[in-house]
Amino acid sequence: MRVYVPLTLAGLAAAHRAGELGPGPLTAYAVTPALREWYVSDDIEELEYAALNRAASASLRLIAGDPQAARRRVVVAVDVPDGDAVADPDHILDASSLGEVTIASAVPLAKAAAVHVDADDADKDVTAAAAALGAADLGDDDAQFTVDGAEDHELLWFGVQEIPGLIG
Repeated sequence: MRVYVPLTLAGLAAAHRAGELGPGPLTAYAVTPALREWYVSDDIEELEYAALNRAASASLRLIAGDPQAARRRVVVAVDVPDGDAVADPDHILDASSLGEVTIASAVPLAKAAAVHVDADDADKDVTAAAAALGAADLGDDDAQFTVDGAEDHELLWFGVQEIPGLIG
């Protein structure tokens, strides 16, 4: 099963040093039955893209919670056995946790398929979105517009072998 783990650049650097994403439990995003029902599509590529975007939103939250974090969203795509990614049955219908899964233990970075990171030109919009996130959560339409501005930036695809260049 392909899962998408939200990180910051500092989190990616730590994972690179440790050789694993962890320690567990890890929050990740995947194509869950609830995400599939919400997205109303049978196209696995579209569903995986939706899960990737959910992880990118979670990465933005990590950035908002860490004033020292570089203002670039980071998501690592990892392949894990199906049974290792578990959706919380208590939150299955909660719109804010669509696609969210928990992985109990650390995942070797060798299982990573790719890394997705914002381009440098997203910095201004990601910075503004991180600052506006709290107000957007409270229903402020202008703040939500700012958050959406960051989400308009497509994450770039990088091979795992390119991690040293991303964190260096």
